[in-house]
Amino acid sequence: MIDPPRLSSQRVLEVVKVFLRFGLTAFGGPSAHISMYHDELVKRRRWLSEQHFLDLLGATNLIPGPNSTEMAIHLSWVRAGLPGMLLGGICFITPSMIMVIALAWAYSQYGSTPQAGWIMYGIQPIVIAIILQALIDLGRKVVNTLAVCLVSVIACILYFLNISPILILILCGILVLIWQNLHRVKAFRANCIPIIMSTPQINEWIQTMNWPHLAAVISQPFSFAVLFFTFLKIGAVLYGSGYVLLAFLNADFVNRLGWLTEQQILDAVAVGQFTPGPVLTSATFIGFILGGFPGAILATIGIFLPSFIFVAFSNPLIPRIRNSPWAKSFLDGVIVASLGLMAAVTFQLGQVSFPDILTVVICVTAFILLVKYRVNTTWMILGGLLIGLIAGYIRSS
Repeated sequence: MIDPPRLSSQRVLEVVKVFLRFGLTAFGGPSAHISMYHDELVKRRRWLSEQHFLDLLGATNLIPGPNSTEMAIHLSWVRAGLPGMLLGGICFITPSMIMVIALAWAYSQYGSTPQAGWIMYGIQPIVIAIILQALIDLGRKVVNTLAVCLVSVIACILYFLNISPILILILCGILVLIWQNLHRVKAFRANCIPIIMSTPQINEWIQTMNWPHLAAVISQPFSFAVLFFTFLKIGAVLYGSGYVLLAFLNADFVNRLGWLTEQQILDAVAVGQFTPGPVLTSATFIGFILGGFPGAILATIGIFLPSFIFVAFSNPLIPRIRNSPWAKSFLDGVIVASLGLMAAVTFQLGQVSFPDILTVVICVTAFILLVKYRVNTTWMILGGLLIGLIAGYIRSS
């Protein structure tokens, strides 16, 4: 029989191996990453139940920061506690960080990033198949009534109307909360008026906080401290996709500080998009361009540190949320909305992932292999990469 300390160390080692592999092969952005987690950790390794996974997904969508990285940290915590949480998150981030530093070095030497279209040609159809499989599996668990299905559709529509993802999550959470607790809402109505009446006082208190004073200490000349705290701020408040990150980076590093050009920001986000692992390693690229290797490390720590803190505070609260009828209903709404957002993002990715009939064949074949034969997603990604390399070689020769 394995004693508890050894069992704990084995679980930590398992977390390290799994998330190091994800860090090397998880292409396609947050939706694809979460789909890969679900396939590997829920269906294959059975680290946690479907419902627990969905609860973590819903909680992750409610806090700022990169969703797939925070899910990696949550899942590592579930499997191996605090040591697993730290090492799992680091192992997921580090491979991408190293790749981005290499690309940033090439960029600083030659003035452009290597073209990655031939890589993504084979990988993107695989990513679509992985996300579709996860949507089907998770949807069966959650979308079980017409009302819940309608909420998911509403989330998808609001996304295409350019509504903020966090507002969509909150709105859908409130809709499901009200729907599932109509009798409680009626009983609670009398207590709502004092809360509403106190809102101006709350807003007045928020406005008296010293955020402007924090901004005032930032100077225009480059410094490592400003670099670190700027990325720390972005990591603490960022919601949404890489396109939202683009807006934050442009506002801080182009408009406010004047350290970079808009083209450099676009190149940084592009590098984060086509390397595996978290998209927010765009920060690593910017850090290297501005401050070399020390700048890359500081920028990476700054943008990802809030995620570890948010997960450490929120993870222990998730069981309590599930035990509260009000919080449970709100979380159910957030989960349903999350799936709707995943579907919307998948549709957007699909528009650029199928330039010809070969990519359609790749996607359909990958979907069949995933659903019928349960082929590991890592091998699927590597297969797509190989197909892309071969197709690029044939077309260039």
